[in-house]
Amino acid sequence: MKANVHPDLLPKGGSASRDVLILGIGNILWADEGFGPRAAEAFHQRYETPAGVEVMDGGTLGGWLLDEILSTRRMLVFDCCDFKEKPGTLKVLQKSDVKIWSSTKISPHQTGFNDLLASAAIMGYELEDLAVVGIQPELLDDYGGSLSPLIRSRLDEAVELGAKFLEEWGVKLTPRPAGTKAAPLSFSVLELNEYEAGRPDAKEACRFGDERFLVRTAGHAVENPEETK
Repeated sequence: MKANVHPDLLPKGGSASRDVLILGIGNILWADEGFGPRAAEAFHQRYETPAGVEVMDGGTLGGWLLDEILSTRRMLVFDCCDFKEKPGTLKVLQKSDVKIWSSTKISPHQTGFNDLLASAAIMGYELEDLAVVGIQPELLDDYGGSLSPLIRSRLDEAVELGAKFLEEWGVKLTPRPAGTKAAPLSFSVLELNEYEAGRPDAKEACRFGDERFLVRTAGHAVENPEETK
């Protein structure tokens, strides 16, 4: 870990005060794009973490996460990634696999996340270690949709892959007692089951985005979003 960051650029505390950050990145409004936050929440509900280890729903916070990187020694990231593999493929990218100066996209968030890593490097800070548990998505163009059944079925395996890396890093995890539930990382209404149960049907909510902004013939009111495809 480089330590030549100017003190004025560091978060309050002036150093990497957190040993490990477990971060889920993604947008839960676009089906499998929400894999990262869902995996982070699943991890949070399964394991208690020791002092110095934090689990976070990073959502689509982008630049707001730079302080989190500068405060962290090692990072485990859950994200959906384009591996050019069949849907549902799980892989783990380690630090050397993530080229922060590369223009080749690894995931839908790489531009933002890699920019954050590059910004930290420019400021003289580098994570001691990084692991990304990624999955090849099956469905992305379903606005307001939940995880596809295939991707949801891989959550448990993704969580255990992440736990394995943490153990290799020397992090002692404690399974939560059966029947207990931790406070959610985000709003309770956004939890997977509640989110799915509260989703309106296709007649009430467009599945391809905000219908007010869909391309259409001037003066033509679109009653069926399929007309715009």
